[in-house]
Amino acid sequence: MTKHSNNGQTFTTLWENDDELFSIVKKELYTAVVGDIMDKMGLMRQFLPPEIQPLQMDMFVIGRAMPVLEADVFSEDPALGQNAVLKQSFGLMLQALDDLKKNEVYICTGASPTYALWGELMSTRAMKLGAAGAVVDGYSRDTRGILDLNFPTFSYGRYAQDQAPRGKVIDFRVPLEIRGVRIMPGDIVLGDMDGVCIVPQQAEKEVFSLAIEKARGEKMVQQKILEGMSASQAFEKYGIM
Repeated sequence: MTKHSNNGQTFTTLWENDDELFSIVKKELYTAVVGDIMDKMGLMRQFLPPEIQPLQMDMFVIGRAMPVLEADVFSEDPALGQNAVLKQSFGLMLQALDDLKKNEVYICTGASPTYALWGELMSTRAMKLGAAGAVVDGYSRDTRGILDLNFPTFSYGRYAQDQAPRGKVIDFRVPLEIRGVRIMPGDIVLGDMDGVCIVPQQAEKEVFSLAIEKARGEKMVQQKILEGMSASQAFEKYGIM
């Protein structure tokens, strides 16, 4: 437990490392409460587009961003063009996948949404490496296999068309932007049935400390409402709704 001060406000972190933080988040938090805190801090554009949803409603992801940049390709002939990366099968996708670390989230954008960016074998390898999940700005496939693995996967939905002849990874562990949301390597990715939000690394201690406090306060307010307190009275007394 460590005390921090920021902008004149003191807050206490209840964790010493990522494993402890992510355990608390899984037990107590959800995207809505974390998003509310970021709004109050002026971090107003942290949710990825609403099309990005879990393959199964009970999927939950929390981990560090490992950003991956994809690009469309228009020829299967490796002799065409000057870029050596594009001459490789899948570009740098296999290297990016193999570079995943414990508690990291493979988060990918850059492609047109006309093919799948994630599948069962990728999930299998990611799980073996201890990765936390995958979030793609596009489709996923091999849905039955991913669900059998219960690997947290967030995408536009199910679509089997393969990326192999249509897209390649051109870089990874680089800054990304998804519809105005900036994603840096090491930022925290949080996703549940209500969507996916990005917590900037430099703000994470304050965001999660305040979110835990708010979530615990909401449970108290809910109990008071169940006991008969009106919504107006609850908000006036506790400032939470």
